[in-house]
Amino acid sequence: MIQKAEPTVVRAAIYTRKSTDEGLDSDFNSLDAQREAAESYVASQKAEGWVCLPEHYDDGGFSGASTNRPALQRLLADMDAGAFDVLVVYRTDRLSRSILDFLRLLERVEKAGVAYVSVTESFSTGTPAGRLMMHLLLSFAEYERQVIAERTRDKVHAARRRGRFTGSTPPMGYRIAAEGGRLVVDEGEAERAREIFALYLKRGSLIPTVAELNRRGWRTKRWVSRKGTVVGDTPFVKTSLHGLLTNATVAGLVRFGGELYPGEHEAVVDPDLWNRVQERLKANGNGDGRATKRSRCPALLAGLLWCAPCGKPMGFTYTTKGSRRYRYYRCGNSDKTGADTCPSGSLPAAEIERYVVRELAAIGRDEDVIAETARQARELADVEVVRLEGERAETEKAQRALEEQMREAATAPPTGANAVHMADLQAEAAETEARMGAIQRDLEDARAGHLDEADMRAALADFDALWEAMTQAERARTLHALVERVAYDGQAETVAITFRPIGIKALAGEAR
Repeated sequence: MIQKAEPTVVRAAIYTRKSTDEGLDSDFNSLDAQREAAESYVASQKAEGWVCLPEHYDDGGFSGASTNRPALQRLLADMDAGAFDVLVVYRTDRLSRSILDFLRLLERVEKAGVAYVSVTESFSTGTPAGRLMMHLLLSFAEYERQVIAERTRDKVHAARRRGRFTGSTPPMGYRIAAEGGRLVVDEGEAERAREIFALYLKRGSLIPTVAELNRRGWRTKRWVSRKGTVVGDTPFVKTSLHGLLTNATVAGLVRFGGELYPGEHEAVVDPDLWNRVQERLKANGNGDGRATKRSRCPALLAGLLWCAPCGKPMGFTYTTKGSRRYRYYRCGNSDKTGADTCPSGSLPAAEIERYVVRELAAIGRDEDVIAETARQARELADVEVVRLEGERAETEKAQRALEEQMREAATAPPTGANAVHMADLQAEAAETEARMGAIQRDLEDARAGHLDEADMRAALADFDALWEAMTQAERARTLHALVERVAYDGQAETVAITFRPIGIKALAGEAR
């Protein structure tokens, strides 16, 4: 005799709500009526294994216009914890009267893998038609969110064009009014802001002004956000001074879309003084703060060269005298606070670049360097093999767990929640399989063979000729592949180069 398999248990949670507390003390109220109808529906699905949870999620005297309801929040927490498989309500407006809130709740229900059923509206995400309707509703929700975001942007833009303050940290000289929404002048800071503008015109450029501000002990504006985060209150550097000097707010203006509009707030810096500062900044070549051709000039060691005493990267720049251009690297510390704050000073670019290239070419002629580089490359390869083998073991373990979960899901009843769960498992299994393939390929590469000294010597023997044949972009890529760091100490007049064994190994591998 063939025995019929017992259906898998599907746990159903019932949510009820009543807007007012009127009649809640009676023997049979609206909440009881809603629950009775929902229980009858759950009983009708007994053949599918549905059972009603004894837990009551009842919100009496709470409006559906908000989701801030105790029973609803308890329901959502239990749902996220996997306490039930189906959410049943008498009617959709019992869950929420706000379309946007309902769609957000429905999105959260879908994410938890729970089916949603409205008893009186024949709406169930446990059926194909119900899932189709749910996806349509969520699409409308996404559209509504985008419309709201667009309206918000338009509102902010319109406010800025009218000169209104629309938030963010107020500049030096202002504080936000107690009621919010507008700027009021802070007299103490306003006086200091005016002095800084005048000081810049007197000193003539940013770096001397920064040096004087720091000598006086003046710091950037200190601001405490609503969350208690402290912003600013740091020594001035070139960028923070530039930001203050170019801020149109202090001149009673609002900048939007590249245009200036009269602001509703009072100016703390005379507009004429502000305009003269902008003219000086522009004449000095840093009026708008945008990148110029200077940043696009060839700099082979950009990102590799560091100032050893300051621990700061050395940036590339140049000066022009007549028809000649002089390239050099300068410590980021001196670029922000003045040359006298860095003991290394400026470094001619051509000189340091030639030195690094000579050291690279010398690797092929130095037996000790070749042996050490090959040893480091082998050690790194061995470490990579161990790491990849551990990652492969973890991935195989995850694959076995997924296979077990998929076998269990295949025997579950075809409810909406189980269908979503199975789709998620299949997607995760595909991702895990792809990850395993990538790990296996990396392992094969790591085990492909160690680099020996003869291979490296042959690869680097013709480095000079190879370098001459490269374009400037190819040279920069090659240096970044072969060199990890160049540390320059101008005070001790030393240069320390850290090579990348893996990069040298790759160069040798290409030459074989």
